[in-house]
Amino acid sequence: MPSNSLTSSFPDSLNDEHIAAAPSSELVGVDSHKMEASSQNTSNRLSNSREKRWVESSTELKVSELRQTLERHRSERQLVIIQDFPDPDALASAWAYQLIAQQYHIQCDIVYAGTLSHQENIALVKLTNLPAKRWGVQTLKERDLSAYKGCVLIDNQGTTSQLMPLVKQANIPIAVVIDHHKTQGDLDAEFVDLRPQARATATILTQYLQAGLLRLDGGVSEHVKCATALMHGLRSDTNRLMQAQEEDFLAAGYLSRFYDPQLLNAVLQTARSRRVMDVIERALKNRLVQNNFSIAGVGYLRYDDRDAIPQAAEFLVTEENVHTAVVYGIVHDEDEELEVVIGSLRTNKLTLDPDEFIKEAFGQDNNGRFFGGGRMMAGGFEIPIGFLGSFNDNAEYAKMKWEVFDIQIKQKLLRLVNPKDKVINTD
Repeated sequence: MPSNSLTSSFPDSLNDEHIAAAPSSELVGVDSHKMEASSQNTSNRLSNSREKRWVESSTELKVSELRQTLERHRSERQLVIIQDFPDPDALASAWAYQLIAQQYHIQCDIVYAGTLSHQENIALVKLTNLPAKRWGVQTLKERDLSAYKGCVLIDNQGTTSQLMPLVKQANIPIAVVIDHHKTQGDLDAEFVDLRPQARATATILTQYLQAGLLRLDGGVSEHVKCATALMHGLRSDTNRLMQAQEEDFLAAGYLSRFYDPQLLNAVLQTARSRRVMDVIERALKNRLVQNNFSIAGVGYLRYDDRDAIPQAAEFLVTEENVHTAVVYGIVHDEDEELEVVIGSLRTNKLTLDPDEFIKEAFGQDNNGRFFGGGRMMAGGFEIPIGFLGSFNDNAEYAKMKWEVFDIQIKQKLLRLVNPKDKVINTD
């Protein structure tokens, strides 16, 4: 820091020359408050500067570690796994990692076990040719995985992918984990970069690009599309940058040099499907509002319509006098013959932690795995139905099953919303 930085922080009336000429009593009586405030501002700037240098050095260390890890795996093939129902942040970040790995002649296959049902995610993949593939559990069972020398987890830690048990069974080591969520258990990985303070994994990947792991070129179509995807992912996970922190804004500033605004606008302007609108209508009809919480069960949904649930929650939270919305339904996967309760939470209450709320409401399974979790302003949960699954060809049985799960989920939520009300109300 320059030697004059401290003196320049004082008001003009208190520069070195005036201080030397003025009596000490005058300084104490007249300007002591100014000096104290100025000194505090200087201290804050110094503190912020130290914090910024610490963050930058920490990022440089991680970049160096990742570079060494990639070098050790040069010319290998890796399996990049994202969560079963990937969001824009996961899709874009995985693509950025793939492009970085290509610099080391590492071939990456980006895969997910679920589906893309949100119209913006479908548009993102189609309009940018984003190279992510759906591999169901059965697909992975039928594949020869011996070619893969490492597994990479992007925007997840393996707890939100059905593919991880098969990857472990195939003895594929975890080479890299990059995520912005809290630690979700012990990670036996060669390289780990977990940053819960970052609002998006896209921010972390963009910092890797800024550090030179891949130099983006505005003249390369693939780079422009990936930068656009990263901008969308960053924007999506920060609620249109309204929850963004300094490093997220800096990442967005860097991406602004390369992304295609018209392409991003095309992704964002994708219309909601009629099925999504039907689910939103069901949520409105069935919602229960208590203590500024809106809770709605929407019944049975097709597997391909799963993303209608978070969209319905996003809609319900805009209602007057509602700060938190929870929407849930039973999703039926015909391919895997599975049923699972899927739920989504959206909130605009800053003091409500979605991660803590969902974990407190639904707890853990027998293996200690939480049924759900969240990040700032949003969360989700998945509860397997197991023995009671399927048999929906019997309308009466399907109705009874839904009523049981609907009551149970409402009770788990209401004991937190209304702790004093312990009576089961089936009306």
